[in-house]
Amino acid sequence: MIHFPVAFALLLHVLFWGAGAAMLLMPQPWRRFWPVLVVPAGLALQSAVVWLGAHAGLRGTDAYAGWSELIPAVLLAIALGQRGVRAVFTDASRFGLVWATVAGCLALLVLPVAIASQTLTTISLGSCDAADYAAGARVLKEFARSDRAGFLGLVEVVRVQSADNFFEYWLRLNHFTPSALIALNGSVLGRAPEEIATLLTAVLLAGALPVVFWVARAIVGYSGGVSLIVAGLFGASPIMWYAVAQVAPGQLLAAQAVALLTWAGVALWRGRLAWSRGTQFAGVLATGYWLVLGGYNFFLFVCLVPAVTYASGLAIWRRSWRRLAHWMAILLLPLAGCAVVFGGRMAGLAERLSLLQSYDFGWKIPALTAEGWLGMVQGPDLEPWSIFGVRWVLSAAVVGLLVWSFLRAGWQRSRSLWVALAILLPVLAGYFFLQMRGARLGTNASYDAYKLFAVFYPLLLPALCWWVTLRRSRQLHEWIFVVGVAGVVGAFNVVGCGMFIWKLSRPPLLVDRELRQLGKIEAMPDVKSVNLLIPDMWSRLWANALLLRKEQYFETHTYEGRLNTPLRGDWDLEGGLVSLRLPGEARRPVSPRFTLVSARDARHLRVTTAEGWHGIDFLPGTAERWQWTGRDAVLVIDNPPGGSRQIRVTLDARGLGERELTLRSGGGEPVAPVVRLGEARASVSFGPFSIPEGRSRWVLHSAQPAERAGPDDPRLIAVCVYHVAIDAGGN
Repeated sequence: MIHFPVAFALLLHVLFWGAGAAMLLMPQPWRRFWPVLVVPAGLALQSAVVWLGAHAGLRGTDAYAGWSELIPAVLLAIALGQRGVRAVFTDASRFGLVWATVAGCLALLVLPVAIASQTLTTISLGSCDAADYAAGARVLKEFARSDRAGFLGLVEVVRVQSADNFFEYWLRLNHFTPSALIALNGSVLGRAPEEIATLLTAVLLAGALPVVFWVARAIVGYSGGVSLIVAGLFGASPIMWYAVAQVAPGQLLAAQAVALLTWAGVALWRGRLAWSRGTQFAGVLATGYWLVLGGYNFFLFVCLVPAVTYASGLAIWRRSWRRLAHWMAILLLPLAGCAVVFGGRMAGLAERLSLLQSYDFGWKIPALTAEGWLGMVQGPDLEPWSIFGVRWVLSAAVVGLLVWSFLRAGWQRSRSLWVALAILLPVLAGYFFLQMRGARLGTNASYDAYKLFAVFYPLLLPALCWWVTLRRSRQLHEWIFVVGVAGVVGAFNVVGCGMFIWKLSRPPLLVDRELRQLGKIEAMPDVKSVNLLIPDMWSRLWANALLLRKEQYFETHTYEGRLNTPLRGDWDLEGGLVSLRLPGEARRPVSPRFTLVSARDARHLRVTTAEGWHGIDFLPGTAERWQWTGRDAVLVIDNPPGGSRQIRVTLDARGLGERELTLRSGGGEPVAPVVRLGEARASVSFGPFSIPEGRSRWVLHSAQPAERAGPDDPRLIAVCVYHVAIDAGGN
């Protein structure tokens, strides 16, 4: 169970980095509440150190991570000297229950990872972002900005907009800070990116709880007890667990940043506006802006929406335009400072927006109705509880509770009520717009809608819990009613967490031992360049991350910074169901699944699947993979110049019922023999037969029609193929 010590070591390391900075940056009237700023301050400081190290030309965090520990140590010493050890201890102990909630949340998040694998690893329910972050972490961990060896300087593959090398792509366009955090913490703890990507994402969610507590307490105005419950609900919410399950540290960083920026904006407006008071908030604002710019820099355009809505509404009501202009100037001045330091990312912001418009990133995510806003969904897929119409009953109840509590607040609590409305109205409007846009155009705009909702969730959840104010009526029955509602909401969230733990403990995507063995290729001096012929994106991206010291070429467009180009590599890295059998050193197994095949060998050819092949299926936690075919399934064979050749095709397969199979070229005669395949897995062969020079298409045909896969699976299937072996010698 090494997962728990490493996860809590990551958390403690972030707290160490942020403690001194938080004490020094917290505005004077709230100085004793510095613990709420510890995690975001630590994350921002780590990011800043990696940014400066990269621009100083240092050779990755492996070279300077140890020395960088002096920075938080010095800041902590200065802060202790100013505050005094006893006062600091008192301040920290005041948040004892909050820290206990953080620890409990982190333990629950780590539990499924520990169940899924005995060793440290990264898991995901579907997104391949983890491998992308890991590649960036290796860049920042092991290389200098000037390095162009291997994949880093392969311009034709890695160019994205103005970035013509892989290092610059991470500094300028991609999510820098998440990878920087993985790199620095990995260097200090002696862990590789693939070992801590999921654990660090879990730390980011658990570490956000103090900020959520502070939003509920200082912005919305709840009591300490209610604020603690809201923070706990945030830590158990399927809305946020979804981000951990998909390994999305960028949105969790942006969530903390948006919450801090909103608190600073509201607190500044509520007090006496003066430049001297504005400077007290400069550190908090700079921390928030830095986290946004380093990760989801495109959120810069919306990160101040709740604060601006709040202040603008009051300015319009009171006609205080000069005050609004003064407030905006104070709020934006720290952004100018961050923009100067983060100049490359500011300059690349327009390019990033262009990429977002050019590609339909993400996938479709179910729309949340009102009950889903409070996390009452069916866990891993965020599907609503549709059985017996529960969804609509719960949704109507949530809307009714909010309307009732808003009306009951009246003018007596109009100040806090306006904060809640200023948070809810613009964000929910944006969420609904993106959901409707996605439904109308058939795009993945629902993915953007979820990201928007999740990033603002530290603000939304306290505002959506406004119904807790009904207990202030001092009527016992209403107090009991509110407690009952809280219990129902909490129970649904706990059930959702349980579903996540169950699903994540059997993850569909995991960095297993075979994937890690690909790293051995970097130590092979005769392998200079590799063609990644791996069909599934998860494995292909991890192969990319593990082989950065080698030139790599891709058959398909694989994420940003990994373009499809002609396959110029000296070796093919096979990792799918099709393998080429060549004798001697021309075929070099790396693991049972992955094999290097010499592309310079005279007998080399390439075989790929085309029409008629369904997606790859697999059993989570095992190495078993297979593909179903339709009645006709196409194999494309590329035979280099040199004349026709003899090959043999061997299938490891089973049929959906008894089947007769033939293999033929276009409209030509079938290759002998005709093979028979039953429901039991067996090995059958075609050939040897002759293939022409150049590209040819061969059709695997079932005499019996394909059948529907199942009641809930519309695929038409005929043959289940586990492996296709191509013997280029024809023996």
